[in-house]
Amino acid sequence: MRENEREREGERERRSCIYITDILTCPMKHIATHCCNTLQDTATHCNTLQHTAAHCNTLQHAATHCNTLQHTATHCNTLQHIATHCSTLQHIATHCTTLQHTTIPHCNTLQHTATPCNTLQHTATHRNRLFQVRRAVL
Repeated sequence: MRENEREREGERERRSCIYITDILTCPMKHIATHCCNTLQDTATHCNTLQHTAAHCNTLQHAATHCNTLQHTATHCNTLQHIATHCSTLQHIATHCTTLQHTTIPHCNTLQHTATPCNTLQHTATHRNRLFQVRRAVL
């Protein structure tokens, strides 16, 4: 019930208690007043409990949302961690690609240069032997 409806209902109960106690005799009046007051107190207590229960339901609902948000935050943190690793791997891959583009042509050039060097070395070694043999003969 809404707050205004509860107040109106409580007012009606008080008026009916007053009416009942007015028409009764003195000993009965005391008992009726006591019963009426007890009923009013019980109704007030009941309204308070209903109000508390409504707050409790709201808090449970909020707690459920909170748990969902915490679960989502955990997933978000995991995804951020993965994204960081992914960025690092992309950075490394970029360096690898750059090294491949830079190194392979240089390696090919060096290999290409090494072949004539080897030929020259072989020729020089051969000439040195011939020169030593000639000196030994002369």
